[in-house]
Amino acid sequence: MNMKPIPPKNNGRGTTLQLNNRFERHSYETEPEATDHAIEGVGRTEFTEIFPKGILNKIDSPDIGFNWGMNPYQGCEHGCIYCYARTTHEYWGFNAGLDFEKQILIKKQAPELLRQKLGSKSWKGETIMLSGNTDCYQPAERKLKITRDLIRVCLDFKQSLAIITKNALITRDVDLLRDMARQDLVGVSLSITSSDEHVRRVLEPRTSSYTAKLKAIETLRQAGIPVSVMMAPVIPGLTDREILKIAKDVSQAGALNLYYTLVRLNGPIALLFENWLAEHLPDSKERILKLIKECHGGRMGNSKFGERMRGKGNIADIIHQQFELARTRYDLKGPRTVLNTSLFRKRPDQLSLF
Repeated sequence: MNMKPIPPKNNGRGTTLQLNNRFERHSYETEPEATDHAIEGVGRTEFTEIFPKGILNKIDSPDIGFNWGMNPYQGCEHGCIYCYARTTHEYWGFNAGLDFEKQILIKKQAPELLRQKLGSKSWKGETIMLSGNTDCYQPAERKLKITRDLIRVCLDFKQSLAIITKNALITRDVDLLRDMARQDLVGVSLSITSSDEHVRRVLEPRTSSYTAKLKAIETLRQAGIPVSVMMAPVIPGLTDREILKIAKDVSQAGALNLYYTLVRLNGPIALLFENWLAEHLPDSKERILKLIKECHGGRMGNSKFGERMRGKGNIADIIHQQFELARTRYDLKGPRTVLNTSLFRKRPDQLSLF
């Protein structure tokens, strides 16, 4: 079977679809003859500054492992077609399709908001995840440096931080991360979906290349920063065949652990992904959709805690077994990084008593 995707026609976007926002009373449809004009207009990203009252959000999911997260941006220019966070853009009056990739909301006040929160009486110094509904190192970060400033605040307060990203831009901040790692204050998870650049370019078009991600792992590890790899998500029939290769490569680069999540396509994301398959892998579309459904009880996704990220059934079990084999073969079963929350201090100028 030829699995090489058809090259994109959408200026590096994951989708050109403008879906209806489920919270809006009115909807619209694009006329077929307007499609070419629409594709011409997908390239420009628009940025809007917003002014939230706080930067930390409480995480209630038992699947995550952290109680607090922060998102310096809303929406993500990486354009990953499968991204579960796409639906959150609807709460801001946008849609989960093209809007999620090109209507980026930025929180320039995030570092000051974090400083205020860490200095408040209510904050107890629990580990914070950066980020949950966006990528803190998406392309805009190169210029805006909001994430860098957030890390600097965490370093000042000795606040522990767990970072997850798909972008090698994280190596820009190795100086701050090295200082945090020396005190066991930071852990990094680099998210890798595919080692095949033909697939990556259309699946998550504005993320870093596979080679750049491997180099980022090497750079971070050489600086003493603990790095795990999250193969997220695994797409049965498309990327599951790459498990052993990715495990071997990330192990050689210095990764300590390898984890995974199974693709889940809830709500409008299922429509986006089906359209993506029809455009880029039409011959494999039905097979891939069938395998995804087999992992979620006949559905495209699952919202049930404990099942949604791992799936169930024979296909899900086979994927799990492959990962266990890969972890064992390439020594990727190290202990989870335990971050130090005991060093947290309310004021950056507060000296230790010991």
